[in-house]
Amino acid sequence: MKNDPLVIFTPSGKRGHFPAGTPVLTAARQLGVDLDSVCGGRGICSKCQITPAYGEFPKHGVTVAEGALSEWNAVEDRYDRIRGLPKGRRLGCQARIEADVVIDVPPESQVHRQVVRKAATQRDIIMDPATHLYYVEVAEPDMHIPSGDFERLKDALTAQWQIGEVTAPPSVMRRLQPVLRKGNWTVTVALHRKRAGGPAEILDIFPGFHEGRIYGLAVDVGSTTIAAHLCDLRNGNVLASAGVMNPQIRFGEDLMSRVSYAMMNPGGDAEMTKAVREAIDGLARSIAAEGGIEANQIVEMVFVCNPVMHHLLLGIDPVELGQAPFALAVSESLDLEARDLDLGAVNAEARIYILPCIAGHVGADAAAVALSEEPNTSPDMVLIVDVGTNAEILLGNRSRVLACSSPTGPAFEGAQISSGQRAAPGAIERVEIDPVTKAPRFRVIGFDIWSDDPAFATATAGIGITGICGSGIIEAVAELRLAGLLDARGLMGSAEQTGCDRMIPEGRTHSYLLHDGTAQGGPRIMVTQGDIRAIQLAKSALYAGARLLMDEMGVDQVDRVVLAGAFGAHISPKHAMVLGMIPDVALDKVISAGNAAGTGARIALSSLAARRAIEQTVGEIHKVETAIEPRFQEHFVNANAIPHAVDPFPHLRSIASLPDVNFNANGGGGEGGRRRRRG
Repeated sequence: MKNDPLVIFTPSGKRGHFPAGTPVLTAARQLGVDLDSVCGGRGICSKCQITPAYGEFPKHGVTVAEGALSEWNAVEDRYDRIRGLPKGRRLGCQARIEADVVIDVPPESQVHRQVVRKAATQRDIIMDPATHLYYVEVAEPDMHIPSGDFERLKDALTAQWQIGEVTAPPSVMRRLQPVLRKGNWTVTVALHRKRAGGPAEILDIFPGFHEGRIYGLAVDVGSTTIAAHLCDLRNGNVLASAGVMNPQIRFGEDLMSRVSYAMMNPGGDAEMTKAVREAIDGLARSIAAEGGIEANQIVEMVFVCNPVMHHLLLGIDPVELGQAPFALAVSESLDLEARDLDLGAVNAEARIYILPCIAGHVGADAAAVALSEEPNTSPDMVLIVDVGTNAEILLGNRSRVLACSSPTGPAFEGAQISSGQRAAPGAIERVEIDPVTKAPRFRVIGFDIWSDDPAFATATAGIGITGICGSGIIEAVAELRLAGLLDARGLMGSAEQTGCDRMIPEGRTHSYLLHDGTAQGGPRIMVTQGDIRAIQLAKSALYAGARLLMDEMGVDQVDRVVLAGAFGAHISPKHAMVLGMIPDVALDKVISAGNAAGTGARIALSSLAARRAIEQTVGEIHKVETAIEPRFQEHFVNANAIPHAVDPFPHLRSIASLPDVNFNANGGGGEGGRRRRRG
């Protein structure tokens, strides 16, 4: 009933009303939320850990007060005493819903863990890292020459390696004498420079010739995921790549929701800062273990992130980024120490470099994409789109580069979609619809066979078909358009209008039945009219941002389109074009750059020269602010049509026939129901 408490689960976004006293685990199961449990709700396995979030959530339209869940009970107390529960966690089988509440399901509590698809791409990088190992032979102390051990170490570095000014933190000074004597006056030092030829600082010291390696982390702090690459600082090799969900999702799925949370909840910014730092610290530990090294061998980290994530990582209230003129507290690159960000997993003296931000809504992640893809050196006009919850767009060539951000929202990530979910095993990621029979076939993450393969049911029986992720919903909507089940305005037809019995009436609209797994105890996966609208809004914002840059550049077409980001790597160029996400161009000119922001972070980790280059490039990029450009709304409205209301898309129409159908809003017959087909 509507008067019952509302529970909203993140990151899935699924919600529902439940009577007071309903266990969180029960609500999760009824909503199809991916919350694990193997002990039958007895509080033994701890698989169902959840984190309630308190405060005001304007995006969800709720205020969560203390007492939204039942009090800590004896079962939770016993488990905490014996095994320990992380601070703020509850057991979903024991906590009961008493009032409106927002509940985060952490990755370790999800049966189908997200696949963070931000693997490192192979890249040739000229190694010039900020931190090097140097072996030196130090003169022994002499009673007749009053000189300290550190001074003689500096003299050795100058004589043997031509290194000038050298400093060392107290932690190194405390270890200096025993290490020198253990190494019989030979040591290896990890020396860090912020600038080539500049002063150096000793981060660590080892007795004798140290045969071990030192490592760095390139970290992309996204709105939805945090991805990291563990790199050998000697040769740039990537030992391991890993990622976690950004725990800030429980405060809001998109950036403005998080800014609103900070504005409306005193101390909300500090909560989000603490959450993201703890996640990064945990990620550093886990990726070190995966790479087979000790976490204290990580002596350097490079961060890229959008402006809101940038400020929250630094512990800066992002409120000014939520209102014009969208002023950054700091936009230049930053050199910090790991302790400045409360990162304790890595080496105690580890150093951090954060790339510069381009402008208020175009951050260090966009700068990293520019470093990786180098639009400023391109001979042709290239459009680079980093697709995510907030899309960053670059357009230009060697003469000029423009940038903007566009608020696409989380629909491309599978959120705000009726059967949507993050990319995880069992999620539908590829879709095809037969234009004649209107029957679908699909592929799910984790399997290379299609659903019409006789072996599909057996192969997927263990995981099941759990929902549809971002790339899957894009292909589904585009395929509905190609099959004549969806008109250019984004309206789906009825079974009578389309001749397809998979079109299911839902009130005044219709939904397409993609998969019915109820017989196997799974979900019924539909593409609803609401899903279509969510994708239309997201793609319209993306296309409008690109068109705005093209207007500013004075061009009507581009030569190449580069899809960046983990999500961009899994988008079908044809389906993106049918949907009207990107400007019309020959399909062979649409390429994926993979996780370009992560690649840019790796380049900056490996090269001081690259850091100086991107600092200069960022100063030359011209920012276009979509929020105040009058033509943005016009472009947005025109882009609502699929593929577009005005732009002709000649390349697309040369390879795909778009049925000329027109369905009225209530699904009736008459003028709105007539079907025509353009050859």
